[in-house]
Amino acid sequence: MILSGKEIKNKLGNEIIIDPFNDNQLGPNSYNLRLHHELVMYDEAVLDMKKKHATTMINIPEEGLVLEPGKLYLGRTMEYTETDCYVPMLEGRSSIGRLGLFIHITAGFGDVGFRGFWTLEIFCVQSIRIYPAVEICQIFYHSIEGDYIRYMSNKYQNNRGIQASMLYKDFEK
Repeated sequence: MILSGKEIKNKLGNEIIIDPFNDNQLGPNSYNLRLHHELVMYDEAVLDMKKKHATTMINIPEEGLVLEPGKLYLGRTMEYTETDCYVPMLEGRSSIGRLGLFIHITAGFGDVGFRGFWTLEIFCVQSIRIYPAVEICQIFYHSIEGDYIRYMSNKYQNNRGIQASMLYKDFEK
């Protein structure tokens, strides 16, 4: 079951945290999250799954930044989210997708217990100008049945910024 927008608001401060929260971003069954002004790009053309990679930080100015197709940009939400009771899910807004901008390539599925800012995997099919604080994606919440183990990753939990891939840690086991 997916929570309605009204139910998301009812659960705020108890079972769901969205900070900051703005009523204008609440939808019928989701909440719109905004794009932070920072982006990260990998410095290398070839990425090795077993290695940590250097990145470069880019600021999105108020007048916007043109993204180029064929490049991966990592961004993050302005909002911090947290829930121990629901499975958070992230999807792009349809208006954003209709411009050929993808905000998550594979990682829209959250884990119950996740706490932090959402890292966005941003990719465009043609050049597009983006702006800081644009409502770029939406979060929605599924109920969960049965016993579960809360998300306790040593890689991405309680993040404060954009998180580049830490897949290399899986190979260290």
